[in-house]
Amino acid sequence: MKALIAYHSDYGNTKKMAEAIAAGIRASQPGVSVALRLAEETSLDDMLDADVIVFGTPVHMGSMAWQMKQLIDRAAKLWMEGALEGKIGGVFATGGGFGGAGGGVEQTMIALYSNFLEHGMVVVGFPKSLPGYADGGLQWGPYGRSGNHEGMPDTVADAALTAARSYGAYVAEVAMRLSAG
Repeated sequence: MKALIAYHSDYGNTKKMAEAIAAGIRASQPGVSVALRLAEETSLDDMLDADVIVFGTPVHMGSMAWQMKQLIDRAAKLWMEGALEGKIGGVFATGGGFGGAGGGVEQTMIALYSNFLEHGMVVVGFPKSLPGYADGGLQWGPYGRSGNHEGMPDTVADAALTAARSYGAYVAEVAMRLSAG
């Protein structure tokens, strides 16, 4: 099985989350190949080769980073061909917006899932029973708060990285169960 984690990171926080998800996948399923790619460096072939695709983005003014949106728009060709149907999809986000969840994180994750569903992919949420959920998760996926009380960039907490690792392991386990039939 091959997994692709495509992400954009402004201050390194989304990258940390991506690396934690990759670590969770590798720990859960040691034989899985995991590719980490910046959204702007992700090719359509990378997406075609993957069995599992996880997208991550910082929240920008209530939505995903334009680099992630650009990747989604480039992948429209794959939608026309039905090339991603049946693949496993997952999402994660970081954000520093004010409020408990960070401004716009849920709608950002929903938008990412909407794209996967449009492609006919099977999406994997984040169950509350997993480690890290209470401090770094939403039902949609792991979320790393990356802003301080003044709205300035900060680092994601260890709890968010725990959530990301457990989510990566869970996505890989679901993918393996589905591929085993």
